[in-house]
Amino acid sequence: MQGFWFGIIAILWAGFFVGEGFDFGVGMLLPLVGRTDTERRVALRSIGPVWDGNEVWLLTAGGATFAAFPEWYSSVFSGFYLAFALLLTGLILRGIGIEYRGHADTDSGRRWCDAAVVIGSLLPALLLGVAFANFVRGVQMNADHQMTDGFFALLTPYALLGGLTTLSLFAFHGATFLALRTRGEVAERAYLLTRLLGPAAGVLGAGFVLWTSQVRGGALSFVLGAVVVLALLTAIFAARAGRELIAFTATAVTAALVPIWLFSALWPNVLPARNNAGWSLTVHNASSSHYTLVVMTVVALIFTPVVLAYQAWAYWVFRARVTGELAAGHGYGPRADAVLDKAARSARATLGLRPSAATADREGAGPGPDAR
Repeated sequence: MQGFWFGIIAILWAGFFVGEGFDFGVGMLLPLVGRTDTERRVALRSIGPVWDGNEVWLLTAGGATFAAFPEWYSSVFSGFYLAFALLLTGLILRGIGIEYRGHADTDSGRRWCDAAVVIGSLLPALLLGVAFANFVRGVQMNADHQMTDGFFALLTPYALLGGLTTLSLFAFHGATFLALRTRGEVAERAYLLTRLLGPAAGVLGAGFVLWTSQVRGGALSFVLGAVVVLALLTAIFAARAGRELIAFTATAVTAALVPIWLFSALWPNVLPARNNAGWSLTVHNASSSHYTLVVMTVVALIFTPVVLAYQAWAYWVFRARVTGELAAGHGYGPRADAVLDKAARSARATLGLRPSAATADREGAGPGPDAR
């Protein structure tokens, strides 16, 4: 059961890297792809319906770690306290920037929101790579499994390379997403950025894979590392050829494989101790009881399909490409507008009200008396 939940947590991180990876990428590239207010709204509208749902993968990964491997959770969250605080600050800034931008009445207010989105995307994208690199490299610990490293001891050249790798990968992932999900100037600039970001992500990613193979891992991690590089190369060539869907699929596969590859290099450790291998945390000495893992498995098998089905439905509903005209409206696409209008009509019918002015205009009728 320990191995099963170790794999489940790796998959949860893979989902987070795929979903939030392009969210972070869009946020980082916002000033580059959006030169006008409308263009920036198009970029943010492309992730608007899904970015907060993608964060659930992080919450679930943290919760699963806490329940399945409490020793691992306590050591990591205490030892990486400042790094995770900065990461959380970034997530908060990004959320504030996205949610409050539409309520800003001045250009200055919107610029502050844009800055919050950019900074709030850069910080987590960098710090996630730094954290995972330190998991693989190992940390200084005592016999009680308490980390003795300080924050700056985590910023080694290897860890910084890991941070730059995830930063460049997410930026590339976000650029391929924008090229696929938008039209007009935003899509064209995103396409140009894929041609620049792809090679940078490829060089950094290949370097990180090679260095990691010298730090830790076995035959499986070597094979997965090679597959990561192959998927990234596929994305680079597809982006250069203008094959948007293939490029985005390849960056998604790369993002998903990165945490799975790193977890395979860790096995059977969850947090190695550099100073004394006997003090390392493993899947065996860090796990909960067998009964706890069994109960968690039953709950996961019941509710995971429901969550995945809901998220898939959300992506399907908001599948339309975003344009300037759609960004100026209240919806996220033709299908989304239809869903919202249907919900509004149902609510008004329940309350005995006539259609609003906006709904009536779209349906060719005049506004009802309640339009005010």
